[in-house]
Amino acid sequence: MNLRGHGNSGGRRSLRWTRIADYLEDVGNAAQQVGDPPVLIGHSLGGFVIEKYLETHSVPAAVLLTTPPPSGLLPATLRIARRHPLVFARINLTLSLFPLVATPALAREAFFSKDLPEEQLLEYWGQMQDDSFLGFLDMVMLDLPKPPKGRTPVLVLGAALDSMLNPSEIHATARAYDTEAEIIANVAHNVMLELRWQTVADRILMWLRELEH
Repeated sequence: MNLRGHGNSGGRRSLRWTRIADYLEDVGNAAQQVGDPPVLIGHSLGGFVIEKYLETHSVPAAVLLTTPPPSGLLPATLRIARRHPLVFARINLTLSLFPLVATPALAREAFFSKDLPEEQLLEYWGQMQDDSFLGFLDMVMLDLPKPPKGRTPVLVLGAALDSMLNPSEIHATARAYDTEAEIIANVAHNVMLELRWQTVADRILMWLRELEH
């Protein structure tokens, strides 16, 4: 599923002011359409929304891919500010997150490995869009998850080449759900678009099969 304002889901005009609670409503509506409680798999922002969903819902399993810890994105935000002060200033002056990926080089630094072919990078970059500024503030400090203990099996996967979230933050996410994080080698933040995406997909499938036994 696409969260509102993403992909072909509509609502892009109001995206800047969309909150995490709105995305949470999207997930809840999609889960109701499925009927039986679904297995939830979320990446980054999507994983954060799943963390919020798990506060009040039980599901058979959940997978969090390169997902911010319940303590929020403040450390990651400060790293961006130190690394790219002008970009960070533009983000806050325009209330837009797009300056973070305004060029293919910035997009690669934020989300992709150095060995991703330039042709693929440009294809992905051409599809990038802005995201919710208020949703970002929610993830920094305004609407942080309160993880329940032990109600849902959770797989937490990080990326060894992730420049957005440190391994320590991925491990913090795992601790919040009483599990151990796994850091996948040779992939960056956007694990599902990396050259070695199959490694990540195989690990998820293996884990889900292990839950069945």
